[in-house]
Amino acid sequence: MSSEATGAIAERYSAALFELAEQRSALDAVAADLKTLKGLIAASEDLRRLMRSPVLSRGEQQKAVTAVAGKAGLSELTKNFLGLVARNRRLFVIDGMIEAYLGRLAAKRGEVTAQVASAVALSESQVGALGTALKKVVGSNVTLDVTVDPALLGGLVVKVGSRMVDASLKTKLQHLQLVMKGVG
Repeated sequence: MSSEATGAIAERYSAALFELAEQRSALDAVAADLKTLKGLIAASEDLRRLMRSPVLSRGEQQKAVTAVAGKAGLSELTKNFLGLVARNRRLFVIDGMIEAYLGRLAAKRGEVTAQVASAVALSESQVGALGTALKKVVGSNVTLDVTVDPALLGGLVVKVGSRMVDASLKTKLQHLQLVMKGVG
């Protein structure tokens, strides 16, 4: 399936979930559930395989996803949504659905989401300082999506919309290597 088609599927499903969550005054609860689910997917190769497996039947995927949602303590609305997504064989697009929902929620609040990758886990004060600095630059509230990428060696990579600032040690070393090749 093309990325355009999967993007359209993700948008449709996330819009429906957003509308239901808004009607039930559960926007924040569903957002928290989706962030938890995103973390579970990132941490588990088995869960990623479950989400993308064409071998498992609809019923098997639905039962497995419902069990995972129950163990994770997700809300009833989120569990029902995941069951529907599994029943319709759309679990392979769940990452896009999560991003689309969180993007829709941020837009409703007038927030911008910044993806931040750091070589080591950032402290609460560092995250707060980074959020404050980005708010000054962007001019609106900024929600940080912080991940740890040890391959960066040091520093940060910050993406806000189409803008990216790469202040990682890995990139600086790559630039230095290119310069050194040019000198020799």
